[in-house]
Order: sequence, then C-alpha cells, then structure tokens
Amino acid sequence: MRRIRLGMVGGGSDAFIGGVHRIASRIDGHYDLVAGALSSTPQRAKASGEALGLDPARSYGSFEEMAEAEAAREDGIEAVSIVTPNHVHFAAAKPFLERGIHVICDKPLTATHEDAEAMEKAVAASDALFILTHNYTGYPMVRQAQDMVAGGAIGTLRLVQVEYPQDWMTDDVESQGVKQAEWRTDPARSGAGGAIGDIGTHAFNLAAFVTGQVPDRLAADLHSFGAGRALDDNAHVMLRYASGARGMLWCSQVAPGCENGLRLRIFGEVGGLEWAQEEPNYLWYTPHGEPTRRITRNGAGATEAANSVSRIPAGHPEGYLEAFATLYTEAAEAIRAAQGGQPRSALMGKLPGLSAGLDGMAFIRACVTSSRDDAAWVTI
Repeated sequence: MRRIRLGMVGGGSDAFIGGVHRIASRIDGHYDLVAGALSSTPQRAKASGEALGLDPARSYGSFEEMAEAEAAREDGIEAVSIVTPNHVHFAAAKPFLERGIHVICDKPLTATHEDAEAMEKAVAASDALFILTHNYTGYPMVRQAQDMVAGGAIGTLRLVQVEYPQDWMTDDVESQGVKQAEWRTDPARSGAGGAIGDIGTHAFNLAAFVTGQVPDRLAADLHSFGAGRALDDNAHVMLRYASGARGMLWCSQVAPGCENGLRLRIFGEVGGLEWAQEEPNYLWYTPHGEPTRRITRNGAGATEAANSVSRIPAGHPEGYLEAFATLYTEAAEAIRAAQGGQPRSALMGKLPGLSAGLDGMAFIRACVTSSRDDAAWVTI
C-alpha cells in the first residue's frame, strides 16, 4: 500500500513531541515524512530538516511557504502534522486546510477561544480532515474500557475519578533553560490554562472518551505554587453531569514522585473500572459483589475493540508510542477513505477531532472562570 506523503510543522531536532510524532507515524508504515517547516527560525528549520534527511528543497523556512509550495507539487504532501506550541496551531493549520491538505494536530486545539472559533470555521470550509492527537485514547485497554462501558458492564454511570499528576515543574525549571517549561508557563504561547490546559485536558478527554459523557458544570480551584508563575501548575475540579453522575479531576505538575500518573476510575450501579497510564496493559474490572478481575492487553477477556489496536502478544509492554501510532494509523485509514470519496463525517470513528478540541477549550475556559470566582459552579 502506497504510503501517505507527510509534512511537519514544528518538531525540530531539539523538540520532544516532534520526535514522538515522527516515530508514531512510522510504526505501522503508513507515512513517509517528505517535507517540513520544523522551526520558527528559518536557519534552525533548515538545520533540523538536514538532520532528518529531508530534501533541502522541501525543508521550508515557514509553514506559509511550505503550504503554498507543497500544494503546487504533483508529489506534494497529503497530510501535515502540527507539533508547535499551542498559540501557533491555528495559524499553521489554516493554510493547509485551505489547500485541502489533511491536518493532524497536537492538543489542545488552540491557545485562545478566538483561534478555536476560527479553527472551527476553517475546518468546516475545508474538504480536509482535522485530527487532534489525544493519544491516550489509542491505548488498547482504554478502547476496552470504552467498549465495556458502552456494553453495560458497569451499568448507569455514577462516579468519575480522573487524575494526572506530574512532578517535572516542582522546581523553577522555566528559568533554567527548559524549553518545554518556558512556553508552557507563558500565557501568550500556552493560553489561559497552565497544567489544566497541558495535562488537565488529557484527563478530561480520557474520561469523556471512556464514559461517553461530557460534564455540563464544574467548580475549579486553580493554583500556582511556583513563585511568579502566571499560569496554574495544580488544579482540583469537581464535575457534574446532566445524567446525574458526579466526578472529580486533579491535575498537577508539582507533585514530587509522580512522573506521568494519568489514572481513571469510573463506577456505575453494577460495577467499576480502573486504568493507569503507567501500567497501561492492565484494566481492572470489579462487578459489584464479586472479586476484582485483571484484564490484560491481548489476553483472555480482551475484546475486539482492544485487540484490533494491539500489535504484540500479551505480556510484552506496549504503550505511549504505540498509542500515538494507533491514531496515526486510523488517520491514514480515514485519509485514504477520503481520497476514495467517502464523506468526512463517516471517517473519523474513534479518532478525536474538532469536537474533542472544542470540548477541551470549553473545559479550560470554564475552569479559569470558576477559579477566578472562588471555585464557583459554572456551565461548561
């Protein structure tokens, strides 16, 4: 099967997430990276392109130049991966969407609501697909949990507990030359949310993906423990659902001993489920009144929803990179279907897209609004 010609905006040689996306795009063999505008500085963009082995003629100094040039080529890119800081997402996506080039964009959707609204209009006006890489939805046991909830394994949803603690910003790393911290603590580049936008949106999206429900009200307490930080590095959020369910979300980047502790627990009237990102091959299921059961990736009890995105036998670790790869593979399937003339609305399947991005932006805004009003209840 012919590989999809892929371009990349951002993700130069010193950028963590760019490397992740490149690896993920290669795992299942669906893409060839053939072009890039890999840095906001033309000289660094060229150097990064050379380091990655790109044709110098297709290593561009800006994403505007790249979109125009690639759209004019018979062998131009068919999709572009956008892995820049948040404030560049819309500006980078727009010229590609306008030229019918499919967009695979890192989360969150944008830095501001104005850009989110503009992105919504640009996607609606384009024939191209827009995919948002909420990668945790790609884990096999997350797909299993979603399948079990939809199948009634826990009954009517009652409680949602989701958390995402890290510790990498416990110190003042933004003033120590840590690039990832510098832009994440800058409202102009990150947006109105700090930890709540960076990792809180992952927790929010994971809970919504598995349960099939998005809360309609919340009360949030956002706080910055880092001296002088303009954005939150810790957040506690209470959630209320239209169905009557209740939830709590905690995210933090100042919790010593926590590396990447994304964890989801959900409870219904007849059972509960638990999944933790640091042990992603296990899903714990407890039918009420019965012993807890451990379901393993590609093991006994795993459903087709999980097995279809598992690559290796049970007992072999499969995780972060493979979850990203699942989204890239499903994006490839959707892109090929679109090239075959199928309507956009029928293509997305499990893939997070514009709707998930808009939900995340509404969540950030509601959290910021609530916290400014002393954790008042607000509508999302």
